[in-house]
Amino acid sequence: MRKQNLLYLFLLTAFAACSPEPGSRTETSSKKPENADNVHTIAFGSCNRQDKPQPLWPFILEEKPDVWIWLGDNIYGDTRDMAVLKGKYEVQKKQPEYSKLRASTKITGIWDDHDFGINDGGTHYTKKDSSQMLMLDFLDEPAQSPRRKQAGAYTSYEYGSGENAVKIFLLDARYHRDTLYRENGQYLPNREGTILGETQWKWLEEGLKNSTARINLIASGIQFIPEEHPYEKWANFPAERQKLLNLIASSGVKNPVLLSGDRHIGEVSKIQLNDTLPLHEITCSGLTHTWKEYKDEPNRYREGKLIVALHYGVLNIDWEGKIMDFALKGENGEVFLNQKIGIKN
Repeated sequence: MRKQNLLYLFLLTAFAACSPEPGSRTETSSKKPENADNVHTIAFGSCNRQDKPQPLWPFILEEKPDVWIWLGDNIYGDTRDMAVLKGKYEVQKKQPEYSKLRASTKITGIWDDHDFGINDGGTHYTKKDSSQMLMLDFLDEPAQSPRRKQAGAYTSYEYGSGENAVKIFLLDARYHRDTLYRENGQYLPNREGTILGETQWKWLEEGLKNSTARINLIASGIQFIPEEHPYEKWANFPAERQKLLNLIASSGVKNPVLLSGDRHIGEVSKIQLNDTLPLHEITCSGLTHTWKEYKDEPNRYREGKLIVALHYGVLNIDWEGKIMDFALKGENGEVFLNQKIGIKN
């Protein structure tokens, strides 16, 4: 009898050791690892209200992306109450079609103002540290992640390996961003302030100069290149914008492309950094709603048309053909805008 009890205890202990913890993923999960060698499809989007219909996820799932990048306003929190913010994240996380994407795709991203917690907010938002932890929980960032130990949610991830490597730089344009002032509905330029803060700038400089990835995507919630519209943008801090463009040009980073959200529109912008380096920006903004009162706005850097319809972004990479194929798509996979960019060695 004693031997039987010992055998029972042994089997029970072995079973417990092999069983997954509640809520953990088992080895049968279809989620793609970060270091997968065949990264071909990256999808992205922004401006997603958790309390609105979300019709695009089924079509995003059909793209079978290796990675999904949130580009900010991933929910609309707009609160100083962290319990309220947490509840809104939970609503989005449980959205059925998005849950399917989480189960099959590596999820990453950065915030903008509405998920930061305050419209057009910056460094003086008093709840930014608590808000940062909630965003990282939403992204399933590991408990030991450096993002949980630093001031600001910026980071970079590399996917694939060797000649098929893509590095994604996620810039935090909220946590350290200095104050902006408005006059007659237009932001006044802040010529002395910072967007990224000293530590993040140093991290970005080192990251770009040391990147060995063949493709480098640089993402921010707010637009990088456009200068003329009156809303939030890097150009509101003209010295910071120029510093970033100079850094990209001087770093030698391979095949850089900018990604942004925020605007409730979609467009492609292009600026020539030097004689041999054009820089494209893909703005993708409108998963659940777009600019209702939109009126055409100038953007001297715009390539092609401006999109005012629900859309998501997708990058298909042809490594052998050396082409990055960016598209902004709507329901049923309708292509609104397409931008092909060559991959240089």
